Amino acid sequence: MESFDVLLERSTTVHGHTCPGQVIGVRMSMIGLEAIGIHDPRGLDRKKLYVLVEIDRCATDAVQSVTGCSLGKRSMRWIDYGVMAATFVNLDTGKAVRVVAREESRELSKKYCPEIEHKYKQQLEAYRVMPQDELFTVTEVAIEIPKEDMPGKPLKRVQCEDCGDWVQDCRDVEKDNKILCRGCANGKYYQPLQ
Repeated sequence: MESFDVLLERSTTVHGHTCPGQVIGVRMSMIGLEAIGIHDPRGLDRKKLYVLVEIDRCATDAVQSVTGCSLGKRSMRWIDYGVMAATFVNLDTGKAVRVVAREESRELSKKYCPEIEHKYKQQLEAYRVMPQDELFTVTEVAIEIPKEDMPGKPLKRVQCEDCGDWVQDCRDVEKDNKILCRGCANGKYYQPLQ
């Protein structure tokens, strides 16, 4: 695996700036990948890796840049828990770990960089050097990924009987004896203007 500095530079390019979340996401990914035995996530091991991220913040861009996993490749899944955490899965072995950024690390950053007054700059620098067990909780977990969430071609494509949109990957809903998209079945997040 590439060095922390190289990975952080790549992540910063993807994200647009360096921030504490980038440092957390890069370190989180390095720890998770090592724990599940993935050494070349963007190369030889790319089809063995699946990642579930629990937050839509800076760290997720870092996880994507380090692992090469993405929503579009269906090798990354966003679980909207609002937690600074990611679960790394080796699809060949089934080994999985969940890495969570510890809330206490925010305050601990003062211990590592007391000379820096600005809290985000302090965290940025402290998170680079803070011991893993003070920055993260790492837990081995069991996870079963449904076949409709796995990378590859869609398992099924059906047309919504109300709006006509095509629904892939078993995301359709049967309601009142009709096959519907989730928007027609449960309410859309948008309203057409016409």
